[in-house]
Amino acid sequence: MKIGIMQPYFFPYIGYFALINSVERFVLYDDVAYIKNGWINRNRIKVGNGVHYMTVPVTNASTNYFINEVRIVNYDNFKIKLFKTLEMNYKKAPSYIKIVDLLADIFHGRFDYINDLNREALFGVTRYLDINTEMIISSGIKKNKELKAEAKVIDICKILDGDVYINPIGGQELYSKENFQKAGIRLKFVSMNDIIYKQGEGDFIPNLSIIDVLMWNTKDDLKSMLNDYVLLEGKE
Repeated sequence: MKIGIMQPYFFPYIGYFALINSVERFVLYDDVAYIKNGWINRNRIKVGNGVHYMTVPVTNASTNYFINEVRIVNYDNFKIKLFKTLEMNYKKAPSYIKIVDLLADIFHGRFDYINDLNREALFGVTRYLDINTEMIISSGIKKNKELKAEAKVIDICKILDGDVYINPIGGQELYSKENFQKAGIRLKFVSMNDIIYKQGEGDFIPNLSIIDVLMWNTKDDLKSMLNDYVLLEGKE
């Protein structure tokens, strides 16, 4: 059983969805400390020839709180501003109408917590992309809450019958191949190839929010991108 575990980011870049697509069970790690100035409540889209941060206003935004304890403030105002920004910058994109409808469905509910909004966004995008990976919420797993970092990840993998753990390449220094092997788990890392697509006016900007990729590409294009990576073994 291949397992992936990540914090529930706000409309993350396509590599996040490639990771989901590469595993059989994906855990939304919502009962860990909130990361300030990370990707929990913000991400980047292209505006003109530069980037714009879509930032969900939140309170309790510190490492003293778990992600699932961080509340959204002024949700309705944020939603109105977001859709205006998307219209101004993507109305000429080939998939604009289809993706605005998708986003409207995602944002239709009333979300009080960033975790709930991000979960609905991730579920909505994975459904659109026909990703069939089983999605599991970390806070719903009965596990040893005293464990931290790598030990906690290994514990979750064992609970979920995982024999392969796959992580983004950026976490390569965080995990020990030896420690996973001792637990009977193979450690692998997803390394994305360069994902380049027509992005409207100006220079191409890589690793933007999945929203940008959705706007400028067909579903078939996106499905090909999801498999444009290599799997690397963990370091000794």
